[in-house]
Amino acid sequence: MNAPRQPVCFVVMGFGRKTDYESGRTLDLDATFSEIISPAAEAKGYRCIRADKISHSGLIDLPMYEMLLRADLVIADISTGNVNAVYELGVRHALRPRSTIIIKESKGRLHFDLNHVNTFEYEHLGDDIGSREARRAQADLGLLIEATTNSNRPDSPVYTFLPKLQQPRLTDEEYEDLLDAAEDAQTRITALLDDGQNAIDQSDFEKAVVAFSSARELRPDDTYILQRLALSTYKASKPSKLSALIDALRIVDQLGPDDSNDPETTGLAGAIHKRLWQETKDVVQLERATKFYRRGFEIRRDYYNGENLALCYDLLADQSTGAERIFYRVSAERTRHEIVALLTAITAADTFQDRSDRKWIFATLANSYLALGRLDEARAAENEFRNELPADWEVQSFEEGKVAAQRDRST
Repeated sequence: MNAPRQPVCFVVMGFGRKTDYESGRTLDLDATFSEIISPAAEAKGYRCIRADKISHSGLIDLPMYEMLLRADLVIADISTGNVNAVYELGVRHALRPRSTIIIKESKGRLHFDLNHVNTFEYEHLGDDIGSREARRAQADLGLLIEATTNSNRPDSPVYTFLPKLQQPRLTDEEYEDLLDAAEDAQTRITALLDDGQNAIDQSDFEKAVVAFSSARELRPDDTYILQRLALSTYKASKPSKLSALIDALRIVDQLGPDDSNDPETTGLAGAIHKRLWQETKDVVQLERATKFYRRGFEIRRDYYNGENLALCYDLLADQSTGAERIFYRVSAERTRHEIVALLTAITAADTFQDRSDRKWIFATLANSYLALGRLDEARAAENEFRNELPADWEVQSFEEGKVAAQRDRST
């Protein structure tokens, strides 16, 4: 006699780090899955499969429809207004009367009418989820999963308003193979991303390029993978610094940085053009860098973009004379004051210790204070940065910014 089949939780959501264009915040959806959804579902006995592991070429296809129909439970994370997730949620509501849970990040907006449907919320801190919030959300989601599993009440608005509608049926043929293939793909892409990030953390950018290049073969249009690959490529500086920058620029151009509201994309584009200026002394590259950093800071108030925007203003001042030179100097100082105000408020928040980007906040504060001549505050922030035990490449990046800030203070 065959053992009972383990129930399946099919998770409909985005992949990697995605920007919520309404608020400009970056959400780590992989963290949502690994720290909240997957452990909550597995604790209730479910086999957890992500939708992005079985979709192909960005299109919803037969395996996706089959999973939406056959899965014992579907959890749909509609954070960042992910249109694929919303569409797949609608398909699920049309196919199954119950056992569907909708979740989203608490500050995100619903751009369609789901007010009559219960939505579970969690909170992101910075670009990830704090440990306290992860524990809270995991426990509460587990309770909701249990309640949903045990309920006979429809949670689909389709079946709620059309109670005589009959649910479609499908045979068991190939369903188990589909589950196994999805889990294999999930394991493979996760391993590549982990290898790539671990290599970055160890400053082994050549190894990171290999990992993220392999990941891109599996998901060629994924924003997060392209961003990580571009970063690793220009940091690796192979076969030469200039050629690596050009290769990285080609990767970033696939993300449309001129029109992007994603601060990670604008920051990468700015970093590459700034380094191209350092290599070529072509002022057009510096102007392009300034444009991208300004977009990332003014639209999304992203402090990384802001710090580098101030630096670019100072570099442009060095290339200018008269009123134009004064304009750039004043713009740099004003930008740094805005950064300090922004980050001071963040560090004062009760949730600050749960943020994963603390080191970068302290690094940015240190160099902003230094450029503004607030030396005691600069030293204190630098100590906090070093207490976060940054990787070698992170220290190098900070030191480069520190040298620039010291130069700016003396001009």
